[in-house]
Amino acid sequence: MADPKGFLNHDREVATARPVGERVQDWNEVYRPGALLPIISEQASRCMDCGIPFCHNGCPLGNLIPEWNDYAWRDDWSAASERLHATNNFPEFTGRLCPAPCEAACVLGINQQPVTIKNVEVTIIDKAWDSGDVTPQPPERLSGKTVAVIGSGPAGLAAAQQLTRAGHTVAVYERADRIGGLLRYGIPEFKMEKRHINRRIEQMRAEGTKFRTETEIGRDIDAKKLRKRYDAVVIAAGATTSRDLPVPGRELNGIHFAMEYLPLANKVQEGDLTVAPITAAGKHVVVIGGGDTGADCVGTAHRQGAASVTQLEIMPRPGEERSAGQPWPTFPMLYKVTSAHEEGGERLYSVSTTHFEGDEDGNVQWLHLTEVEFTDGKPAQKPGTERKIPAQLVTLAMGFTGTDRENGLVEQFGLELDARGNIARDAEFATNVPGVFVAGDAGRGQSLIVWAIAEGRSAARGVDRFLTGASALPAPIKPTDRALAV
Repeated sequence: MADPKGFLNHDREVATARPVGERVQDWNEVYRPGALLPIISEQASRCMDCGIPFCHNGCPLGNLIPEWNDYAWRDDWSAASERLHATNNFPEFTGRLCPAPCEAACVLGINQQPVTIKNVEVTIIDKAWDSGDVTPQPPERLSGKTVAVIGSGPAGLAAAQQLTRAGHTVAVYERADRIGGLLRYGIPEFKMEKRHINRRIEQMRAEGTKFRTETEIGRDIDAKKLRKRYDAVVIAAGATTSRDLPVPGRELNGIHFAMEYLPLANKVQEGDLTVAPITAAGKHVVVIGGGDTGADCVGTAHRQGAASVTQLEIMPRPGEERSAGQPWPTFPMLYKVTSAHEEGGERLYSVSTTHFEGDEDGNVQWLHLTEVEFTDGKPAQKPGTERKIPAQLVTLAMGFTGTDRENGLVEQFGLELDARGNIARDAEFATNVPGVFVAGDAGRGQSLIVWAIAEGRSAARGVDRFLTGASALPAPIKPTDRALAV
């Protein structure tokens, strides 16, 4: 193990973010590059190299966390990078965006603060890029088989990279104008600068992966024709159908899905737009939904100069410590203060929107809400708690309900869906259509980035076996696997 007394001698410590007044004036990541390096070796030394490392179980990728913690403590960054990449294609993505279920499962976390696994991870990969340890890994020989991957989010990119390295000729189809899926246009720049995506794309191009942007399967190319063109297809189109809020006044101007609002802000950062067509500048903003996407809307509104920002959540405010119903090593629902929340705004819990009110021109001006209480798990309005708050821009960040059904992809392939509306698949991630596989949120439903990468890697094994009869590619999860729960 790294340091037998590390967890006794050092407390948990994370890097200090840039001052709020500074970072809301730009779109750079909230942490300065290299800010973690001075403290990361001590933090890695807190890893106890447990006999049964439950962090492996908390992480669907099965990351070899004690091993790269040990290398980081010893300043052997090349070895740490090799161990990190053994299970994760894109640790710079997960190290910035994953909520770290591995830390929730850390054995040290039973009675202390867990190891800063996520911070160690992102430090290792950033140093690997800086030192030139991340290089293209083209296959030694080609199989002669071709694969189309639909979608360039984390699941699609992971599947594509694995299959390319296995020797297959892979083309990734993306309906947007740039590769990256929600990583590109759903994640704000201040959470992950897009240069991290760009250099991975260049690595994948050097390995042989081909990319086709502005091409939507189902609309631009008939799905059946695509299937005939390739030996296998991987559908990694995500679960992009946003959950709506069907209350009176929903039709008013100024009420948008989060995924209508966030991509425009990112396009400004890409240089495509000077000013976002949907902006929070000078407006009272209400974000409906208390999750990570809602927090992304909050941080974006701050940087656009909102007059005020209020975030609504129908569920009660979580506690700050584990409850008896969420014991270690499960991932607990805790009160979380993200960098966006540190920057200001108000958060309201146990409230539900009843209707919107607009002006004479049809623009939203007020949001009417009421407090709720839960009985048998169902919310009920509390009489006498109705009130309204100013709302000139409303973003709906209440999650997603499944893959896009409007573009014709599901129907053209003839895919079967499961009871939750996701694309059904078997133990090999194969759909009911021979040669067509599904990975990521399109088959699992809305989930975390670390699950998406694990799905992409696992589906790649199923495709490789389908094409060649056998596969040495790793498959960290099964389609039926779920996060640790009681």
